[in-house]
Amino acid sequence: MPVENDKPPNNQDALLKTAALQNAIFNSTSFSSIATDEKGVIQIFNIGAERMLGYTALDVVNRITPSEISDPREIITRAKALSIELGTPIKPGFEAMVFKASRGIEDIYELTYIRKDKSRLPAIVSVTSLRDEKSNIIGYLLIGTDNTARKLIEAERRKVETKLQMAMAAAEKANLAKSEFLSSMSHELRTPLSAILGFAQLMETSTPPPTAVQQRSISQILKAGWYLLDLINEILDLALVESGKLSLSLEPIALSHIMQECQAMIESQAQERGIKVAFPNFPVPCFIHADRTRMKQILINLLSNAIKYNRADGAVVVSFQNITPERIRICVQDKGEGLPPEHIAQLFQPFNRLGQETTVVEGTGIGLVMTKRLIELMGGSIGVESAVGIGSTFWVEVNLSGAPQVEEDAPALTAQASDKTSAKLHKLLYVEDNPANLMLVEDLITRRPDIQLFSAMDGISGVEMALSLLPDVILMDINLPGINGIRVMEILAADPRTAKTPVVALSANAMPRDIQKGLEAGFFRYLTKPIKVNEFMETLDVAMQFSGAQKSGS
Repeated sequence: MPVENDKPPNNQDALLKTAALQNAIFNSTSFSSIATDEKGVIQIFNIGAERMLGYTALDVVNRITPSEISDPREIITRAKALSIELGTPIKPGFEAMVFKASRGIEDIYELTYIRKDKSRLPAIVSVTSLRDEKSNIIGYLLIGTDNTARKLIEAERRKVETKLQMAMAAAEKANLAKSEFLSSMSHELRTPLSAILGFAQLMETSTPPPTAVQQRSISQILKAGWYLLDLINEILDLALVESGKLSLSLEPIALSHIMQECQAMIESQAQERGIKVAFPNFPVPCFIHADRTRMKQILINLLSNAIKYNRADGAVVVSFQNITPERIRICVQDKGEGLPPEHIAQLFQPFNRLGQETTVVEGTGIGLVMTKRLIELMGGSIGVESAVGIGSTFWVEVNLSGAPQVEEDAPALTAQASDKTSAKLHKLLYVEDNPANLMLVEDLITRRPDIQLFSAMDGISGVEMALSLLPDVILMDINLPGINGIRVMEILAADPRTAKTPVVALSANAMPRDIQKGLEAGFFRYLTKPIKVNEFMETLDVAMQFSGAQKSGS
């Protein structure tokens, strides 16, 4: 026998159920339910609509259309958008509100109702057409939900985004100002150092040679000058990293080559202190993904510290181990006093030398900070293991790389010393407004009987002399009175008479972005002050050789 629940409902039950549903919809306070006739005049205005909009059903039923209690500007905007979309004019009224629904398209959009008290209610409205049994439209149903909370969240998000954009713009402006300040400071600090170190190098290699007492004084000047330059470079480098302006060139680098270069650079420091440094052998080629210059800087810093803070006649051991198939750890172990745990926790704080500032060991306390920043920029990490009385092991981890693609080398232009017995004099023009820098170069060129030096004190004079003399090589300062060195070079490059003349920048603007800007502008080489005599002379030789090749080929 069928159970009682299986009996089909009679028509009266169905009608009662339908009436109950209709009553629940009409009395719901959670959403507004507005029904209109086919012309848009409101016929039903439920309790939710009354609560949300402030009107009673008596205020609106058979009196107005929903468009009359909606934001007219939004209705006009919607009508224009539909007209463009459909290619047919749509009236900015109730027709615009129900146009898609009248064509059987489900339509949900944002709408702002105007309450009876003239306040505004953001809503999300679903519009549906109501049809009879013959599918003729007999009205429309607009069901709306309060969108105030979402609108408030969006408004708050826009405020936050605006504040964030303003903060980013302010930070960018501050970074730009900081970069300009660093560039200016670099130039101002290097300019006097250029004279100090340049003339000290001249005195050291003069003829006749200096006496023993003089040589001792010169050595102290050079030692202090180069150390001061290192301090300037470290501080400016750290500031550059902190500002996010440091650019790296990551590429496959042979670790054995880096180690050989570091060994050569650190050898004299180790010998002075009687420290033995052991480097590893690489039976199998090993390549890392890093910036060559910055990787050397990292390793030199760790090696220099291991030597400085070692025992007398101590030892430093460099080793490596593969941590994973993609990563290698390079370790620098010393036999120094070691570090207590409280000092290890403070290692990577800038300008904190852990009490060593009272000793004779020179340093700034920013080398390890810079090392940490650099290795992290290359996707690596740094750490230390130390025990008091035993020593410390500093390590860096860096990503491994495949071997670089080998390409056929372009013909290399090698630097060869000019034939000093040649009868032909090479003409060198130096555009420089600083008398001390000019005097230094004049003294250097006196050692080159194959070169005749001319000089100009500003950019305009430099252009005029270059076009009249047609020198073989031009040395160019950047910060010149009138027009700067980059503009001078651009003028010369645009003139057929000097377009192929190599122009070498010689500037105290030594920030990486300054150098990059100069090379992009077309300088043959970019040398920074203070002048390194050997580098300066070698660059002159390369430039003279290039100039000769250009002239013989033209």
